[in-house]
Amino acid sequence: MAFRKPNWLRLDNAAKIYPAARRRKWSNVFRVAATMKDEINPETLESALKVTAARFPSIAVRLRRGVFWYYLEEIDSVPEVIRDTPFPCRRMTSKEARTCAFRVLYYKNRIAVEFFHALTDGSGAMVFLKTLIAEYAEQRYGITVPAECGILSRSEEPSPEEIEDSFLRYEGHTVSSRKEEPAYHLTGKKEPDGYLNIITGIIDLPQVLEQAKKYKATLTNYLAALMVMCVADIQREKTKNPAKQKPVKVLIPVNLRKHFPSKTVRNFAMYVNVGIDPRMGNYTMEETVEAIRHQMGLKITKKELQASFTANVRPEKSIFLKVVPLTIKNLVMKAVYNSVGERFSCMNISNLGNQSLPDELSQYVESLEFVLGILADTAYNCSAVSYKGKLRFTFTSNICDHELERRFFTALVRSGVHVKIENNEKESE
Repeated sequence: MAFRKPNWLRLDNAAKIYPAARRRKWSNVFRVAATMKDEINPETLESALKVTAARFPSIAVRLRRGVFWYYLEEIDSVPEVIRDTPFPCRRMTSKEARTCAFRVLYYKNRIAVEFFHALTDGSGAMVFLKTLIAEYAEQRYGITVPAECGILSRSEEPSPEEIEDSFLRYEGHTVSSRKEEPAYHLTGKKEPDGYLNIITGIIDLPQVLEQAKKYKATLTNYLAALMVMCVADIQREKTKNPAKQKPVKVLIPVNLRKHFPSKTVRNFAMYVNVGIDPRMGNYTMEETVEAIRHQMGLKITKKELQASFTANVRPEKSIFLKVVPLTIKNLVMKAVYNSVGERFSCMNISNLGNQSLPDELSQYVESLEFVLGILADTAYNCSAVSYKGKLRFTFTSNICDHELERRFFTALVRSGVHVKIENNEKESE
């Protein structure tokens, strides 16, 4: 019997916190984007979106409020594509999310899609973007793009596996402890009106991989270590007494699809905290890379990851929790998020890895981008994606000071890595 697309879905396990944790001036939004070789035709983009949205029943949705839980409901029609602004990842209001929980934007040669995080994670978002630009290129240029490299065939119906909650499927028998020491947080003068600074370093990928290789590290390991070193230096300058310093830790999302067979395009990622404790003394780059490599090796295993997300799944299955009204659940989840949600790391560093496209499409796509919105109480978030020999490493911040970005990119340049900087700097009044 053919699979029948549902007209509503429960939120996946990771998604449940995002509606509850929203604030008046903040919601968890991120974006993926592609720069095409030609200026975007909005009519063709809108036509491509209609075809693509029908292929993604878990993304072409709006957020609805039930008695006991939020849920996702199929949208009646796809949203209009809108002209992009220099202010990416702006807050998605409750009214917007109730209409459609994603946006499709264009500007000159760029196509961007922004998602409320309750819909999907970075990997699922990249599948949606690739499928959208494949459909756009087919309509615009009259080509045929094969369904490979993360592109889904629009002629095929969605499968149940693509919309499953894989957290529930792979729940284990053991839970891991969540005890952890609070981390150092960067602070600074906030940008007015919620403006987000987006600073991207376009980095030569072979050169930075060669640097990572010198330390026997993966790219993510190397970038995380370099970031931790920069943050530790800033803390050392602001807090002279080592005894009063705090651990410097970054949060690294792990794509669980690499450890558990899953085709889901919904959220299926777990997070690991890695870093150093400066109270033990000053760390060299070699020591920082080694510390983070061992921490990642210990935490990023199938058993450890399963124990971590099982700790999140178990409460969801509580009979008592199921019958508690959503209003009370929201108060509890918001209080938990506000008290511990961002205490244990100073930022995310999310790396979507080295992306590829079929040759038929690649000739029309100059670059791919990945930009995280800011978190509620931390000044920074960082994201990375590689394509065609270039690593785009992006800082998102809500403060005026750019000292961290300067130190990080300067360190790369001094190591012999070529870096070109782009930003969305506000126009002077």
